[in-house]
Amino acid sequence: MYKLENEITRRETKSVYKDNDCIIKLFIENYSVANILNEALNQARVAEGTDLKIPRLREVTKIAGRWAIVQEYVEGESLENLMNENPDKMDEYMDLFVNIHLEVLSRHVPMLNRIKEKYRRKLNDEESIDSNTRFELLQRLEGMHTKGNLCHGDFNPSNIIIRKDGSHCILDWAHATQGNGAADAALTYLLFKMDDKDDVAEKYINLFSEKSGVDRRDIQRWIPIVAATQLKTNKNKQDLLRSWIDIADYE
Repeated sequence: MYKLENEITRRETKSVYKDNDCIIKLFIENYSVANILNEALNQARVAEGTDLKIPRLREVTKIAGRWAIVQEYVEGESLENLMNENPDKMDEYMDLFVNIHLEVLSRHVPMLNRIKEKYRRKLNDEESIDSNTRFELLQRLEGMHTKGNLCHGDFNPSNIIIRKDGSHCILDWAHATQGNGAADAALTYLLFKMDDKDDVAEKYINLFSEKSGVDRRDIQRWIPIVAATQLKTNKNKQDLLRSWIDIADYE
């Protein structure tokens, strides 16, 4: 039996606990079972289909009547904490961060859902967007190049653990898809912006473009689409996200 005594963090939909060498994601009652199983399936598919360093999935179970995902605990410091604690090393950490992102995007997991299908569904379900804007965003989405890169879907420094020996581990594969890596880069850029880290966002997108060979403008073309898909999950950033949805700003 797992012990729920050491709570690490609490989110709207789940609480995360550490028990010995396990991490337990305990979801709220009535949370979508399909989403929970899909998160576990994504993690299993990435683990089986790539050589990336990610936590081992232990099991999907029920604890006190609530669904839980149990996985390996990874000892180390998050790259986000290292960046915050050592601002003088930001260039070094950003170089590592981009290299890891490119490592992820270089992999292919054909069994994952496609990012264009996911974004198409999210745009059609977003009731707060007017019909003209939705049409323009969907048209832009259809015109984007279809690729098979492994896209993390929440690639930010808090999801990178650096071990004492310098190796890394990539956490949280709940939103993984396959598709155009420029879309994943656009999301990471927006995550920095939503965290009020404008300078870091610019440093990231410039370095990513330089290292990947992807024109910055190709990443920016995804920004209105990605911003629209984040409206439901980032309710406290509505004004900021809506300011990025005007596609004319990124032509």
